[in-house]
Amino acid sequence: MKHTGRAFWIDSPGRGAIRDVALPEPGEGDVLVRTLFSGVSRGTETLVFRGGVPVSQHTAMRAPFQEGDFPGPVKYGYLNVGVVEQGPETLAGRTVFCLYPHQTRYVVPASAVTPVPDTVPAERAVLAGTVETAVNALWDAAPLVGDRIAVVGGGMVGCSVAALLARFPGVRVQLVDADPTRAKTAEALGVGFATPPDADGDCDLVVHASATEQGLARSLELLTAEGTVVELSWYGDRKVSLPLGEAFHSRRLVIRSSQVGTVSPARPNRTYADRLAVALDLLADPALDTLVTGESAFEDLPDVLPALASGEIPALCHRVRYDESD
Repeated sequence: MKHTGRAFWIDSPGRGAIRDVALPEPGEGDVLVRTLFSGVSRGTETLVFRGGVPVSQHTAMRAPFQEGDFPGPVKYGYLNVGVVEQGPETLAGRTVFCLYPHQTRYVVPASAVTPVPDTVPAERAVLAGTVETAVNALWDAAPLVGDRIAVVGGGMVGCSVAALLARFPGVRVQLVDADPTRAKTAEALGVGFATPPDADGDCDLVVHASATEQGLARSLELLTAEGTVVELSWYGDRKVSLPLGEAFHSRRLVIRSSQVGTVSPARPNRTYADRLAVALDLLADPALDTLVTGESAFEDLPDVLPALASGEIPALCHRVRYDESD
């Protein structure tokens, strides 16, 4: 039986289209997945859509099932939830998460999909990749009971980090963002909120996810002596200036990078699959639904991506809905 699908491609920076694709026949150990939902990570994916991936990072930024090359034509994405239509008996009929682009049907090795727990709705499971980033960041950051913590940047990643930190005992967690409407998001996640000028200082730990040099500079200002900033932002091809004079050295401040492409060295016995499974289990919390701030049909992606990239459609995670007949 010949299988087909439709996929969203970035034809050139700022312009995308939906293409018909022919799928390979699933082999032994493969699965055929029909997509239910996919998610647009507004930070990374809109940067890719705009053509902002530096040449030096073309290899590092490749998604697991990406086709084509930056800046385009390229098929890019990594937040996909679907149902297994054909595959091993243990997976047939199961709802699964896969790091796959926006496509109606696809064939991948069975090892590339992770079953979604029964406690997690498929609609929420599109957040798995972002919550996985937050898990890795907190493995790197290693917060302690009673820490004073700020998360600077109330985007999709920053809010995911804040949501997980809200579960730590005895910590003071404040989400910091220039957009005062993020206060409602912070309340739904169970953490405090402040705009940058009003943020609480003397922080033991600051997680920075605003992707602005102003946010990173403010993160350093919020630290107590010997505090640490964990830098989650990715700036693409932009240059960033930092205030490393004045009290930076005398206060013995630390800036540490964290990136989901590698499992945190703090967990040497954990695999990528282990980390993703942790993220999916954490998505049983309905409070995380607040991170999905919009939804549209797959057919509308060529118009929706430009609006997301320009900010015309404000979003944390934008969910893409697929018709059952696709």
